Amino acid sequence: MTPIDLRSDTVTRPSPGMRRAMAEADVGDDVLDGDPTTRRLEARVAEMLGTEDALFFPSGTQANQTGVALLARPGTELLVEADAHLVHYELAGVAANWGVQIRPIATSDGVLTGALVRGALRPPSPHVPRAAAVAVENTHNAAGGKLMAPDVMTGIVAAARAAGLPVHLDGARLWNAAAALGAPLSRLAAGAATVMVSFSKGLGCPVGSCLGFRAADRARAWEIRKRLGGGMRQSGILAAAALWALDHVLPRLPEDHANARLLAERLADCAGVRAVPPESNIVMLDLLRERDPADVVVPKLAQQGLLLVPFGVRRLRAVTHLDVGRADIERAARIVAGVLA
Repeated sequence: MTPIDLRSDTVTRPSPGMRRAMAEADVGDDVLDGDPTTRRLEARVAEMLGTEDALFFPSGTQANQTGVALLARPGTELLVEADAHLVHYELAGVAANWGVQIRPIATSDGVLTGALVRGALRPPSPHVPRAAAVAVENTHNAAGGKLMAPDVMTGIVAAARAAGLPVHLDGARLWNAAAALGAPLSRLAAGAATVMVSFSKGLGCPVGSCLGFRAADRARAWEIRKRLGGGMRQSGILAAAALWALDHVLPRLPEDHANARLLAERLADCAGVRAVPPESNIVMLDLLRERDPADVVVPKLAQQGLLLVPFGVRRLRAVTHLDVGRADIERAARIVAGVLA
């Protein structure tokens, strides 16, 4: 029987419709003259985000790094929630690439607030680095797909502006936040100077992200992307997949959220595990018994046909996506219950 892969929403395969759109894409050399399909995607994403312009990137990490580079200079610091993707999963790129120090802000639930930002700001001093920008993440991956509501973002932007700081939004799964909150992307991104969204998370694309920014920043963003090796030629083949996904996959994201809730519900009475109630498409599973560390349980689940990733000594992560349906979730819950029995 085919394994159920809940390791990430990046494991999806392009659908036949997406593959057709890619094969038929109108393309050019995006580094030399510009690619028409890529430019169409950039314009559409900028409109959705409420930014003046946007640029297509091969990865979300590269787009995040470019966003930080646009806002911060070497020797300054970036204020960011302590468990954010920028802190743990980009190989210290903020420091290695730009000479910027991360100032992590601890939270109880992964959600940064305006009050926490104000509390982290230090008075000007010749002995401490100057704060350059604030970064936020929505949804918050390590916090289990935690949502940042529009009013929370508004409070952060207000606190940052009062201190003269711009805000970068890591919105790799902003699509999921918009679907869960019933709010347009532009409202969730309001006030951010740079915004990243990923097409390979949630939308089922094989590769690609966009960074939104001010029109005046396009030349510098293009230059930074080039320096990072992100210049692509006939990138319209990839952009076509993203355009197709915006039309056909984006509207179905609530199904993933419903499946995440179903998994948590089915495991509610399962001995040995506690499912954290999901807010989007990520379910964190906490293993409750001493004899069930993640590195022991994950291989056992895989042997039974369920793929999850460890997210701590006694925590597993399950991510629902378009390649798993309700029947898969029911089977996944039975596998977890059986292994832990």
